[in-house]
Amino acid sequence: MNNLNSVNNYNNLSIYAIIIGMAVVTYIPRVLPVFIMERFKMPKWVNRWLQSIPYAALGALIFPGILTVESEVPIIGIIGGAVALIISWFKVNVIFSVLGSILAVMIAKMFI
Repeated sequence: MNNLNSVNNYNNLSIYAIIIGMAVVTYIPRVLPVFIMERFKMPKWVNRWLQSIPYAALGALIFPGILTVESEVPIIGIIGGAVALIISWFKVNVIFSVLGSILAVMIAKMFI
């Protein structure tokens, strides 16, 4: 029985070491650019390009989901995306855009 406890302790220790190692490995590439980039001054066009990346990434993540909400009837997802776009056009809180698009998809599923 004593041998089994030492194996369990070893497994727990290795799991903790793996978790800490993964945390360090993912933390370094996120923090290192902050210290490197604050020393350099970027041209204005680079800053504008970098500021547009989050919108492009968001679109790349959301658009496939819109088309696959209901794979047999893709118009349901398009309706939900359109409602979210219209609500966000008025610059309200993002939660209203999300809730509005969910409600629109639910209503569209009832009628289509």
